[in-house]
Amino acid sequence: MNLAPQVETAELSDTDLDTVSGGQAGGSPAGVGAAAGLYAEVGPLSVAAGLGAGVSPQGVAADLNLNAAALH
Repeated sequence: MNLAPQVETAELSDTDLDTVSGGQAGGSPAGVGAAAGLYAEVGPLSVAAGLGAGVSPQGVAADLNLNAAALH
């Protein structure tokens, strides 16, 4: 007798997986999106920033990032 718990599994398409895992809200062809970025380097200091947003029937997605580095 096998007493190990049994787990039922199912296969999901990439589209279904995006839906259940959050996915890409701005990825629909019916959606609208925009992005902008900035990179500056002065001597040993560099800064990069980016901003993105998208709206689709699935929802709203937003992205903001900032990176800075300094070398001596």
